[in-house]
Amino acid sequence: VQLQASGGGLVQAGGSLRLSCAASGSIFSINAMGWYRQAPGKERELVVALNSGGSTNYGSSVKGRVTISIDNHKKTAYLQMNNLKPEDTAVYYCKVWGYCSSHGCYEGNDNWGQGTQVTVSS
Repeated sequence: VQLQASGGGLVQAGGSLRLSCAASGSIFSINAMGWYRQAPGKERELVVALNSGGSTNYGSSVKGRVTISIDNHKKTAYLQMNNLKPEDTAVYYCKVWGYCSSHGCYEGNDNWGQGTQVTVSS
């Protein structure tokens, strides 16, 4: 599974961004995926994850400000972020661990995108 994250940029505090994570290859549906972020000098942390059963887990600092969605017609997942704060500045990564492809359906192996920079100015 190859993942391409995009949509990052510079935004003022209070603004919004929508990140995309496009899957390529033989995959035809994303069933479980998440967004993570890593700020300089900090460990990578969960932003939001959508599990194959439909449950959603949020990082404590973003709950209420982010929405995760998947469009399997486009093989793309999205992260909508609103009311951004300077502390949201980080490199954002997408990860897929559940998907179906022409070879079958899989869950458990982590597949990471390359990251996209989000910078929020005060």
